[in-house]
Amino acid sequence: MGAAFVLAVHGGAGTILRSQMTAEAEAAYRAGIRNALQAGYAVLSRGGSALDATVAAVTVLEDDPLFNAGRGSVYTTDRTQEMDAAVMDGETMNAGAVAGIFGPKNPVLAARAVMEKSEHVFLCGAGATEFCRQQKLAFESADYFFTQRRMDALEAELNARVSGGDSGDPARKHGTVGAVACDARGHLAAATSTGGMTAKMPGRVGDSPVIGAGTYADDCGGAVSTTGHGEYFIRYAVAHEISARLRLTQQPLAEICDEMVMKVLKEVDGSGGLIAVDAKRNVALSFNSEGMYRGVVRENGQSWAAIYQEALREVG
Repeated sequence: MGAAFVLAVHGGAGTILRSQMTAEAEAAYRAGIRNALQAGYAVLSRGGSALDATVAAVTVLEDDPLFNAGRGSVYTTDRTQEMDAAVMDGETMNAGAVAGIFGPKNPVLAARAVMEKSEHVFLCGAGATEFCRQQKLAFESADYFFTQRRMDALEAELNARVSGGDSGDPARKHGTVGAVACDARGHLAAATSTGGMTAKMPGRVGDSPVIGAGTYADDCGGAVSTTGHGEYFIRYAVAHEISARLRLTQQPLAEICDEMVMKVLKEVDGSGGLIAVDAKRNVALSFNSEGMYRGVVRENGQSWAAIYQEALREVG
């Protein structure tokens, strides 16, 4: 067995309600998490970097229409899709992010291109999309990104707004995917990608691409990827707050994350969750919603996944 490493992934805190989850759907979601873990593990097991592993894992989740990122992105009130993503390397403190893009197959690769191929950290809208073309990233048509389930969710939300009710869809504010890792050299990285909130206003940007809110990595602190009602995660700079506390205090990672999610955010009705790792390869998977698609894999190849308030179960 080689040097120790760890990768954690999430597929969003906006899970299907337990009462509505079928055995087939649960198996499909667990398979999606397993596939992402395997992609990241393949990188780390051959000595690859935490950055490469997190990007590989998130790319798999973006390609899976079950999750709200890339191919499975939700719709705005204008029936369009606007995607956001970010990556951060804890070794160098370099970061890249995109917001409001449509067309690039994998927004997380667009975020990485911003980090590595431009002098900037954050690009948005038409300029970001044109940059992706210049970098010759893969593009897909609207048909590729269309899913009837996401369109149905939009219609349900719009109809609920007309009637003054609630669509009852917990995924409306929580759909995101992400990964965090500590590689064999002890370096950290984080990557996050999302289609945003169902029926969001065109132009709305949540926490996922905001460095320090939804994505952050610092070898001297921790790596964090969040999922939830993004406006709250932005206001409380959640990802950076967790990393800073790790860097400046002796408080354990899990305790910091639980305190942030179960106390600070919950007290202001900030629903959602997060995954985090530190340089000691400790992992935290914290959420205050009914569930969060999540999983972990370590250097021995064993991987675990869970959806609701339950212990991780071995998968794959």
